[in-house]
Amino acid sequence: MISIIIPTYNEADQIQNTLSAIANANQGQEIEVIVADGGSTDNTVQIARSCGATAVVSDRKGRAAQMNRGAAEARGEVLYFLHADSIPPKGFTGQILKAHAIGYKSGCFQLAFDHPHWFLKANCWFTRFDVDAFRYGDQSLFVHRDLFSEVGGFCEKHIVFEDYHIVKQLKKRSRFLIMKGKVTTSARKYLDNGIFKMQGIFFLMYFLYKVGISQELLVSTYKKLIRQNKI
Repeated sequence: MISIIIPTYNEADQIQNTLSAIANANQGQEIEVIVADGGSTDNTVQIARSCGATAVVSDRKGRAAQMNRGAAEARGEVLYFLHADSIPPKGFTGQILKAHAIGYKSGCFQLAFDHPHWFLKANCWFTRFDVDAFRYGDQSLFVHRDLFSEVGGFCEKHIVFEDYHIVKQLKKRSRFLIMKGKVTTSARKYLDNGIFKMQGIFFLMYFLYKVGISQELLVSTYKKLIRQNKI
């Protein structure tokens, strides 16, 4: 069984669409869907439960803590982490199980945005390459439960770049596969902040992270620069 874990915070306008898309994209595999909420003040949790998902509320807000909470609840041998505004490709469960069967204990899909701007398409083209700078949490992540435990789950000290950090740890211990399907994610941050400006902010954040800037400073910088952030 695949356990699909979705961290949420005030996603009432999105979560039903995501859960419906998961059901439509799954092709007969046994799955469970766990929404790991960070204390939403809207009705995200109620909507998730009405759609048949298991909804748990994390003691701590933040993707790393929430995804770890969801993983603790999960019963599947394979864990699949998906953002609340991202839609997996058709047959994604079959692709994950096929990758697992041929020896890949972790991996992700390529990326697409739900907006046709040429610059966003160009960004997505690079996600087919196994280069760390092109790994985004929006691409989702599958990982065998044992390997997830071996690396200690998501590092909860990471409020940002928790996805980048865990992929680095996974690659040290197993083969990592970039699958051919594409996760389609919302371009809302790019549209709210300006497409080129948003990409510039991401480059700045990545540079600051790589040179060792503290999580506290990264988070404060993120909040100052990005509208409607949910950190």
